[in-house]
Amino acid sequence: LRSTYIRDQILQHLTDQRAVPRPLEGLRVLDIGCGGGILSEAIARLGASVHGVDMVERNIRIARGHAADQGLDIDYECCTAEKLAERGEVYDAVLNMEVVEHVADLSLFMRSCDRMVRPGGVLFVATLNRTWASYVGAIVGAEYLLRWLPKGTHHWRKFPTPVELEALMAADGLKVVDRTGVGVNPFSHRFRLTGWMGINYILVASKP
Repeated sequence: LRSTYIRDQILQHLTDQRAVPRPLEGLRVLDIGCGGGILSEAIARLGASVHGVDMVERNIRIARGHAADQGLDIDYECCTAEKLAERGEVYDAVLNMEVVEHVADLSLFMRSCDRMVRPGGVLFVATLNRTWASYVGAIVGAEYLLRWLPKGTHHWRKFPTPVELEALMAADGLKVVDRTGVGVNPFSHRFRLTGWMGINYILVASKP
């Protein structure tokens, strides 16, 4: 679901290569907090040149090994968004998926992400909204009842609202061009896009 949504948004805002097997060919994409590389691999298969970064060295080792097994050429690095921005790295698309709710300094992190989007490029931010529904669903439900995640994985007060994120991006000259809620079926674990942004949501912003 995530890779399909990302593909469609990139095609809408960056390229019109819809009818080719590798529609993201020629585009440079950054995957922040790439973990084991699941999303990085999906985007690489669409033709993009992917740079996946994560703060955890073990995650990078796993991602590199899996990419090699799949025959995918992905540039993985143990690094932070802040350090990449300091290096002057620039990308056609920056993927910031389920990361912002864990960072220590949201303003600094978002400013770093915004700086790395080239003019005409796009930034994706997926996170959890700070609502009572997210507290019940993402913390009480996912961590304590269903035990999908270890207890303490999330801190509700660190969940940013869409308004807060949009303001941070606007301060750096980015404009939100699409937004969607993301729903999950607790039994099948399947995700779907929805108009309700009360728990999980994604913002897409472009840089003029």
